[in-house]
Amino acid sequence: MQPERPEERPPSDLQGYAVLLRTLNSEINRIAHAFAQAHGLHATDVHALAAIMDASALDGEPMTPSRLRERLNLTSGAVSACLDRLERAGHINRARDSADRRVVHLHYNPGARTLARQYFSPLARGTEAARRRFTPEQLETVAEFLQALNHELAAERRDPPRARSAR
Repeated sequence: MQPERPEERPPSDLQGYAVLLRTLNSEINRIAHAFAQAHGLHATDVHALAAIMDASALDGEPMTPSRLRERLNLTSGAVSACLDRLERAGHINRARDSADRRVVHLHYNPGARTLARQYFSPLARGTEAARRRFTPEQLETVAEFLQALNHELAAERRDPPRARSAR
C-alpha cells in the first residue's frame, strides 16, 4: 500500500506508533462506550463481554470469573457485580463445568452477540475496508505485529513493572 497523504506514511519511531495505537484505542473505546450507554452497561461490562467472547479464540477455553478478574485487573467483588449486571441484562450466562462443578464458565448469549455485532458493524466495515487496501502478505505482517504487541502487553500485565522493581 502506498500512502495517499503524508500523514498516512508509516511512523518511523516509537512515538509515531504510540500516536496511532492511542488513536485506534480511542476510536474503539468511543464505539464501546456508546454501546455501553445505549444498553445501560458500564464501560467495564463491555470489556468483560469482549473478554468472554474472545476467550475461546485466544486459548480454546471458555472464560471463568477468576480468569476474567485477572484479565481485567478487578477485584472478585467487582467481577461478581459485573457478571450479575451482564446476566440480568441477558448478555451472558454462567454454566457449571460438567467435570468439576466448582468451575463456572461464562458464555456470551447468541442473541446478545447478534445485538453487539449489529452495533459494532461500523467497526467491522471499517476494518474490512482497511484490510482491502493491503496485500495478503502485508496483512500477515500486520497480524504478526499485533500478535507480538498483544503478547508483550500480556506479559506486562502478568509481571507489571512495579512488581519487577520490588524484587
